[in-house]
Amino acid sequence: MKKIHCLNPIAECGTKLFPEDYVFTDQAAEADALLVRSASMHEMELPENLLAVGRAGAGVNNIPLDECAQQGIVVFNTPGANANGVKELVLAGLFLASRDIAGGLAWCKENAADPQIAKTTEKSKKAFAGCEIKGKKLGVIGLGAIGAEVANAATHLGMEVYGYDPYLSVNAAWRLSRNVKHITNADTIFRECDYITVHVPLLESTKGMIDKEKLDMMKDGVVILNFARDILVNDDDMAEAVAAGRVARYVSDFPNPKVANMDRVILMPHLGASTKESEDNCAVMAVQELTDYLENGNIRNSVNYPSCDMGVCQTESRVAVLHKNIPNMIGQITAILAAQGANITDMTNKSRDRFAYTLVDLEHSLEEATIERLKTIEGVLRVRRVK
Repeated sequence: MKKIHCLNPIAECGTKLFPEDYVFTDQAAEADALLVRSASMHEMELPENLLAVGRAGAGVNNIPLDECAQQGIVVFNTPGANANGVKELVLAGLFLASRDIAGGLAWCKENAADPQIAKTTEKSKKAFAGCEIKGKKLGVIGLGAIGAEVANAATHLGMEVYGYDPYLSVNAAWRLSRNVKHITNADTIFRECDYITVHVPLLESTKGMIDKEKLDMMKDGVVILNFARDILVNDDDMAEAVAAGRVARYVSDFPNPKVANMDRVILMPHLGASTKESEDNCAVMAVQELTDYLENGNIRNSVNYPSCDMGVCQTESRVAVLHKNIPNMIGQITAILAAQGANITDMTNKSRDRFAYTLVDLEHSLEEATIERLKTIEGVLRVRRVK
């Protein structure tokens, strides 16, 4: 029996997919796995028995990834599950920024009591006219699940789309429309595009990436959209660029006091993936990832451990070893198994940065003493009997 604790409400269409012998607990301290959306785990004491964390969403800033990795806790996220919801909001941001729809709506509300509103409309509407996006250049920085969807959709709207992603995977490249121009230097986007939308993860290298230096490269009247992470943009530099008129509109999904008080900002209350469909998709994907890991030891879409898939175990036993990515680890593991007379039928080892994962199928179940010996290997973080 496995115990699951939800730190946030998780859609039932996902939670009902757990096997029948799984139970939900109100106590995080006794959980084998956690499901989380936005709750912060940084102040949380991680239970010794915790095996995995499933983030029903893409961003993982609320989870102490390194601390989890050091304790052999695999953290999953759900990339792409909310991509359509965010894409649609980005497109809405494009339309809101190109045509002053918000200003026009406000004008209509302010003049609702005017009996001559139909006539005054014709005189006033020029202030909100704006321009069309067809034929304009859109730069998409980051071509993951969301960025690719935005880029593809924009080509269908008649925009000239430039895409930049130095880490573009083969699978991601297959998702891109052939009409998206793949740019090898982001500065090309900063210099040439009328609209720029950012879809990169928050890393030390991307924090504050839209700053004065980049803003000074851009065309006067550029529109910048940020539906990725708030601190990808330097707010002070953006405020200066907006005040000077160099940035015509800044569209953000991340309210804070600085941005909320800027002129010519279209600010949304973090609506990106807040659709029922996105929340359902994320819940389903997170539960499937956790279940496959707990039942089979397979890792898919982890953010702190490597991907690993050996399917459903067809032998008597399967053991997972989570360890540091250091030399001679495989030799030590197999030596202990051989000394105990354990016959390996299948084995895989994968690494990711400082951490690695070894999954072993065996002809017969291991004795508990052998499991304990594996735990004594220097650099081993956790040994788990999967089956």
